[in-house]
Amino acid sequence: MNTTINYFHESKLSAEPIVMVTAYDFTMAALAEAAGIGALLVGDSLGMVVQGKASTLSVTLDEIIYHTGMVVRGAPGSFVLADMPFMSYQVSVEAALEACGRVMKEALAQGVKLEGGAVICPQIKALVGTGIPVMGHIGLQPQSVHLYGGFGKRGKTQKERELLLRSARLVEEAGAFALVLENISHALAEEITAAVRIPTIGIGAGPACSGQIQVFHDLLGLQPDYQPRHSKRYAAIGESIITALNSYAADVRQGQFLSK
Repeated sequence: MNTTINYFHESKLSAEPIVMVTAYDFTMAALAEAAGIGALLVGDSLGMVVQGKASTLSVTLDEIIYHTGMVVRGAPGSFVLADMPFMSYQVSVEAALEACGRVMKEALAQGVKLEGGAVICPQIKALVGTGIPVMGHIGLQPQSVHLYGGFGKRGKTQKERELLLRSARLVEEAGAFALVLENISHALAEEITAAVRIPTIGIGAGPACSGQIQVFHDLLGLQPDYQPRHSKRYAAIGESIITALNSYAADVRQGQFLSK
């Protein structure tokens, strides 16, 4: 398997749904690639699911580079995107070029994802102009959680729906090759998907998107006590791990570990 950016273009043309998951280390990436999922996002969600923090805001550029490098090594045949962290690209076009350039050169990512609409279109245009593929991201933007007052659904009012539709078109015009739609109504996601030529990737945005992305931990139940509304749990790996570790601990305490 050798997935490139063409996967997104071809999937949009053929109407074959795009499958993406997040990955944060070598092992996760290798497992995803072995399952035939060739498009991976090193999400700044690592701040929450890996580091145990309340939001994504404190994730640093160096941490994204570190985790992206592991994912690239674990899935050499996959298209790996790095999620650019808060304030690594918003300040200026120059800052965006420098930060994204580091991710491409040091971690060997094949593209980046930026949150935001019209305000970051100059950055998108400049990045694409230098040869860096950009995936956009509108709807719920976790890096703006304090502006929203939480992680609730976006696009509830007519004014916000119109803003999101306009943002999608502007991000496309700026040169993004795909667009994440997070936590918006299914009807609005369907409208945006029909309005733009680039593929849309949904997370909590319904089945009408061109594809879906989910957090690795949510799909596999790695956190037994947490299940987002927008995710479906396909395994209970967290519970299996706890059971296995309990068995290991019992063997050691009873003097039976590798006793035969």
